[in-house]
This record gives sequence, C-alpha cells and structure tokens, in this order.
Amino acid sequence: MTTAVAAFDLLVCGTLVLPDRMVQQGWVAASGGKIMAIGTGARPEARAVHDAGQAYVMPGFIDGQTHATSYAGLPGLESTTRSAIAGGITTLVDMPYDNPDPLNTTERHWAKVDAVQRLSYADVALYATVAPGQGTGQIEALVKAGACAFKISSFESHPVRFPRIPADETLAILEATGAFKIPLGLHNEDQEIVRATVAALKRIGHTDPKWHEPSRPVAAELAATANFLALGMATGAQVHIVHISCAPVFQLVRRFRDAGTHATAETCTHYLYFDADRDTARLGARMKVNPPVRPGALPGIWQALADGDIDFISSDHSSWPLANKQTASIFDASAGIPGLETCAPSLYTGLCAHTVEPERDLVKYLCERPAKFFGLWPRKGTLAPGSDADFAILDPSETVFHEADAHDDLNWSPYDGERFACRIVTTFLRGKKVWDAGTVLGAPGDGQFVPRTQ
Repeated sequence: MTTAVAAFDLLVCGTLVLPDRMVQQGWVAASGGKIMAIGTGARPEARAVHDAGQAYVMPGFIDGQTHATSYAGLPGLESTTRSAIAGGITTLVDMPYDNPDPLNTTERHWAKVDAVQRLSYADVALYATVAPGQGTGQIEALVKAGACAFKISSFESHPVRFPRIPADETLAILEATGAFKIPLGLHNEDQEIVRATVAALKRIGHTDPKWHEPSRPVAAELAATANFLALGMATGAQVHIVHISCAPVFQLVRRFRDAGTHATAETCTHYLYFDADRDTARLGARMKVNPPVRPGALPGIWQALADGDIDFISSDHSSWPLANKQTASIFDASAGIPGLETCAPSLYTGLCAHTVEPERDLVKYLCERPAKFFGLWPRKGTLAPGSDADFAILDPSETVFHEADAHDDLNWSPYDGERFACRIVTTFLRGKKVWDAGTVLGAPGDGQFVPRTQ
C-alpha cells in the first residue's frame, strides 16, 4: 500500500495582501522555507495548515533601521530580534554603531554575521560604516561581504562608536559607494548648530524635557541634509536621509530629487505618531529621539506620505534600558526608544486614519520598499513564489499595548497604554512558526544573515 505524501510543508490561509491586490480566502503554500504557490479555492495538501480566518496574511515586515547592538553589543541581537518576531518583523536591517566598535571592517562584519547566526530569532541584514580618517579602502570588501548599505553621521554622539564624518571625507565615501551603486545614509543634524544651542540652553538652566526639541532645531536638520544632498548631486551617488522629522526636510529632498539627485527619504514610526506639544509633558525623556519629535509636525509628515515623498518607514529601535532615560538633565538622557513590537501596529493605526488602503500601504512601506532599497527583493518583502516564506498575520482588532508584556528585556515604551487598531497574532520565518497567540516559539539561531544581492 502506498502512503500519500503531502505536496507542501505548510499552508497558510487568510486574506492575502499581494503586491497588486488583496485576495480573500486565499492560501500560500510553502516548502523548504520558500513560497511555492499562491491561490484561492480548493486547498492543496500540506503537512501543516495555519488558518488565519479573516485576518490579513502579509509578508514578514522589514525594519530598515534598528540599533540592536548599540548598548549591549553583539549579545543584544538576541533580545532585540525576539521582540522583532513578536511584532511581525522577520528581517531587521541593523545599524553599524555597535558597542564598543562600529562595523567598519570585514573582520567586524563577519563577527556580527556569526553573532546573528548564533543569537538571532529573525533574519538580519547589515549596514556598514567608515570611521573618521579611515579612508575608503574597506568599502569594496564590505560590499562583496554583503553589506546592504552604508551610514555616516554629521553629528558626533560618540567619538568612536558614533563619530562625525567631515565633508571632505563624506565626498570621498560617496565617490566610492556611488561606484558600487549602494546607498549611503546620513544621520542628518548639523553639529555646530546643535552644540551651540544646547550650550546656550544649559547656561540658563533650561534642562527639562521640553527643551530637547528646541535644542536641535529644524535649521540643524535642514543644514546637514542640504550639505549631504549637494555632495550627492556632485557625485551622482545615492544619498539617503535615514530619519526625517518634519515636512520642510522632505520638501528639500524632493527639490534635489527633481533636480536629478539620486536622493531617498525615510521617516520613523514615532514621527508619525507623537507630537512634542501634546506628548512631552507626559512622556519626557521616554520620547527623546534625535532628530527630535517636533511640535505640530504630524500633518506635514502625513502629507509627505500622501505626496509620495517617503520611500519607506522604520522603527529606529534603540535598546536603551530605562535607567538611561532617568537623568536630571534631558541632555544627559540617551536618545532612542524601543520600537519593534509597536512598529507595525502604530503605523497601521495611523494609516487607517489617513489612507484608503491601510493594509496595502503597510506592506508597501514595511515590506516592499525596504526590500527593494536594501537589495533584498524579491527574496524578502513580498508574497510570491520563490520568496522566503516569511509571514506576518495581522488581526485588525483593537488592542492596548502594555510595556510590561514586551519581549525585548527592556519592558518600557513611550507607547505604553496606547490603543492600536490591530495586533500581530502569528509570525512565520522561512516557514517556521516563531510567534503565535502571544507566545514566542522561535529560538536563538533561527535567524540568518541576509546579504544584499542587487
């Protein structure tokens, strides 16, 4: 007697969010960690079936800007990626400002790749950087090793881990990255303006949280952005602004883009959710990020999204313990917030209020566009045959986020108590169920390093 063999390893059923349409009562079949077929109607046989009912089956989300290793070093990958899968994020693009040393050599790149393979619950792509005075000699090797982008800063947060790169060296780096057609991102704040403004505020005792935003004015963001875009115009390289906090900066990027500069723009979920006037008094340093959340900026940023000026959206997750926020002066508090479990729910909530197709738009800004930007498409970011079987299942039912329930070992968030329009009920990574009904099912080592391939 012959035993029938199931055609597929996994069948996931629900409302599919595809690149060009949504399919109700659809199914996605996967084997060997890859999507093999997509359809409707009669379901093929599979060893395991996950029926999501009316919930949305989306590609696993891609967080294009995380700082998993800025505080705890490479071991920080474990808790950060555990939090990611709880938020439906199956691929993180991690920044190069590791503790204690930045990722600016192939030796450090491969050490981080090894840490990903041992510690990560989710797949990880890697930014690289260039240190001051280093020159461009490592760029080609880092590109060949699979770095998905490079990032530098116009503001020094730390002399080694997060330094400032002067304009002459930025020009040389752009000439090198342009030759390999790989993006160079910028932390976009003018150092002289910010440091002078902070010093002036300190002298008169203005050190409580309401002075953080004025200490880093829009002028500082515009000045750094304009200088970088001009160098991009001169070299023809791709210049990317990694976290834009207000409409005037998006408008500046658009002007350079219209003039022929290969310029792209990113914003973060907190800029689309919080308002300095409304939220600073209750959140204080818990909301501190750089560039800062600004007063009255929300309408302009949502308009930038409607106008097509935002390429993709990220969390800019930072793994600071709450103690780093509890300082007497706002200027001594660490900048950055946890954001992996709130990234998709907070963005979806905003999209529901501002766009006609929030499900399609969520996939556009958290899946398709970051995958293409970082050279991960079509392996990541889409439901299509041949792509990785990464799925985020989103239930559009109202839920309240509680920081105590987070899975990042931090257990604090400025989003504590916020009411979202959805919840992430299940996450699959390459066909393996790693998060379901509030329980982490994945393990360290499930994640892989994902190199840039385009």
